Amino acid sequence: MQISFTQRGTEEMKQETIARIRRFSQERDWDQFHTPANLAKSISIEAGELLECFQWSDTDFDLAHVGEELADVMVYCQNMLDALGLDADAIINMKMDQNEAKYPVEKCRGSNAKYDQL
Repeated sequence: MQISFTQRGTEEMKQETIARIRRFSQERDWDQFHTPANLAKSISIEAGELLECFQWSDTDFDLAHVGEELADVMVYCQNMLDALGLDADAIINMKMDQNEAKYPVEKCRGSNAKYDQL
């Protein structure tokens, strides 16, 4: 399967993609299985499969396969957002606020140290 990495308007694609994910689950009556616990497990499992793409090399990997596994993670994340009634932008911006406070540029630029070791 060939994956195309063309870019489109992000907001338009976002809404189309979210609707497609929701429709896929609804048509199959799978929402009944989308409990937060089941979805968290599925995200972890798919993240493990994503990591497997890099198991033996940090640089020699199949980009199409990485894209497929990353898509699986993202689909389950969207399902979890829906199951919990969360807004992706809101929770990401909240977390970015926390990260910016923990990792001020002047202390951590170019460093991979944990916030409590800066």
